[in-house]
Amino acid sequence: MKDPYFYPDSEVLINRFEERNEQRLAEIEADYTAFRLRQLCEKPHIGLFDLKHLCQIHQFIFQDIFHWAGQPRIINIEKPEAALGGISVEYSDVRNITSHATAACDKMNGISWESLHTDEKAEHFSKRMAELWKVHPFREGNTRTVITFCCDFAEQKGVRLNRELFKDNSAYVRRALVAASAIFTDMGDLSQPQHLIKIVRDAIMQGSKKK
Repeated sequence: MKDPYFYPDSEVLINRFEERNEQRLAEIEADYTAFRLRQLCEKPHIGLFDLKHLCQIHQFIFQDIFHWAGQPRIINIEKPEAALGGISVEYSDVRNITSHATAACDKMNGISWESLHTDEKAEHFSKRMAELWKVHPFREGNTRTVITFCCDFAEQKGVRLNRELFKDNSAYVRRALVAASAIFTDMGDLSQPQHLIKIVRDAIMQGSKKK
């Protein structure tokens, strides 16, 4: 299927700047989204931590770049991952985005976070984050959106995180999310969640010292 998010005969995402150079678009996106993410850190969006709330966060972060910011993707996607030997994470089928994202959010909201110790919080938080990320609701920008959403959720539950740790180690975080999401229909569960748990635990420990 032809990807409707790309300019014709191109692998550049259609954008508000009509920028057709992939590298230049990446630079523009990085600048604008960094500004929006700083705004969200100062004044987080209030919501029920459901799919609607997730979409609102995505819309805010990417409003300057994409016309479809805040809207779930309309096609199935694959992204070859070096960490998986060139195969893609098995993202949710477009028909299941709503149900899978809703289920992930419901699980996250259903945990009694106040009763957990640090290691349990890190394990549960990492699992729920990876589960929501694996849905990959949007055509682009899933990692930044899910990290922001989950950090906001954690802090609303009284679990303060050092968000800078995720930002400063963004490449590691994405590889960790890939490793934690390596669960396939045909090959079974090949996930390695320990990498994500480690950085989440570190973020919780560092965040608690800032209180």
